Amino acid sequence: MTELPGRTPQTPIAVNVEMWFEGSFVERIEQAAALGFPAIELWSWRDKDLAAGAEALRKHDIIATQFTAWGFGQQINDPAFPKEDFVAEIAAACEAAEILPGCERFCVVGGDNVPGLTKEQMHASIIEKLRAAVPVLEAKRKMIILEPMNPYNHPGHCLYGSADGIAICEAVGSEWVKLNWDLFHMQRYEGNLIDNLEKGKEWIGYVQFADSPARNEPGTGEICYSEVFRKVRELGLPLPLGAECLPKGGDARRAAERLYRVDLESA
Repeated sequence: MTELPGRTPQTPIAVNVEMWFEGSFVERIEQAAALGFPAIELWSWRDKDLAAGAEALRKHDIIATQFTAWGFGQQINDPAFPKEDFVAEIAAACEAAEILPGCERFCVVGGDNVPGLTKEQMHASIIEKLRAAVPVLEAKRKMIILEPMNPYNHPGHCLYGSADGIAICEAVGSEWVKLNWDLFHMQRYEGNLIDNLEKGKEWIGYVQFADSPARNEPGTGEICYSEVFRKVRELGLPLPLGAECLPKGGDARRAAERLYRVDLESA
């Protein structure tokens, strides 16, 4: 096995530094570099020293693919929440993304159910706010990637699966608003991964993965990721892919080695 298993042979990977490593933002980047990963992803940017992180990324010739600009809550999907507040936070996220090398997109989470509102009402609120943010995204050339979840890990959420995610993106109608297509959530909610990747490819802005059901690295669960990785490349979907998975047993090197083998088999 290679000394740098994160340098996968077929499919470049952005390792999620929140789930794989411990320590400061810079220390996590250093650990990603030690395994050979060419890219990282992160969750919240507001608790990070972005300038120090950017310096560490450049030192190791690593990019940041995306971070979470808007997390869980009951605001984006609530018509009573001002769309101007959402747009202001997206504008701040655009500025944050400018600091991190290679960062052209950020994740938005659809929100937990708001009592008294139907799914249709909540989705209409999401559409309204995403539309309002489009001029900022166009000006800054940054992409929102909206993430559908699954009801087993995230009960009481308002956005599950590819069909509703695509419908929201189609209603917004902008190349700057697409989906964070998390294969872990898609497997748990609807399965049929390869066929749905092909059907939804127009609206896929980013692809994340974890094996199901335990959310560990590929090779530890039920998904044949060598076939999925092959299809992702065949479809020309955005790369790197995001490794938003928990290393089994907390062993990051072992997880990277499993990932390397799965990707090797995808040739």
